[in-house]
Amino acid sequence: MRHLFVVALVLAVSPAVAQEKEKLSATDLSVRTALTFKAADAAVQKLLPAGFELNSPTAGPNKGSNFGVTLIDFLLVQDPEGKPLPTRTTFAMNMPAKKTATGEAVGVVFNGLIDEAAVPGPYGVFGAAKLTVERASHTDADGKTIIDETWQAKADDGSMLEVQLQFARGVPARSKVEAKLHSAGKPEFYRIYKFEQAADVARSTATGIDRVNKLSIKATGPRFAPLFNGSEQLISITSVPSYSRSIYIPVM
Repeated sequence: MRHLFVVALVLAVSPAVAQEKEKLSATDLSVRTALTFKAADAAVQKLLPAGFELNSPTAGPNKGSNFGVTLIDFLLVQDPEGKPLPTRTTFAMNMPAKKTATGEAVGVVFNGLIDEAAVPGPYGVFGAAKLTVERASHTDADGKTIIDETWQAKADDGSMLEVQLQFARGVPARSKVEAKLHSAGKPEFYRIYKFEQAADVARSTATGIDRVNKLSIKATGPRFAPLFNGSEQLISITSVPSYSRSIYIPVM
């Protein structure tokens, strides 16, 4: 299992086949923080569309998780010709899943928050919100670096998500990954991500890693109530200071 939950699903198709069936949609650069959680399987399964079922990781830092929140601070977004597109802070929620009929491992994006101008987002499930990001780092004389982050989204429907995090930076693991994510709102639609990342697991209940000094997670309102009811368990926190992606969509 790769370090980053939302994009840790290797797509099992040959590059030649992929090029025939998909076209480049955009490329982007971002800084990310990904959190994975364990909620009641029945509650999470209800959010999956017909034809998909949960497929929680059985190994790695996200072992046992069944949904995730990825906080994305875009640095650059470009169209297929390289022209710049708006960079909008995004909070995305998804589940590790598989197709019931074929067993293909995929991700399913079921919720999220984004700037009003971009609603409903690429997967058709994002709500409008005011989103802010604060990030600071301090490196002492011994070379130890402490990262402080605050991510906040206040949605138009009254939902609110806030993550305050402080952790000691570790050595990130570099990887190249290909992943396929479907939409819970329109299950036939998917995007393929081909990306390179540097992922630093700051906390994992599965592996015993914990360099987190301070943590506060607040999720309230109708968008978050089904899963954030006090019984959810935090499984992992992964900092991704470098994420470079090419996005492909199906050719219709």
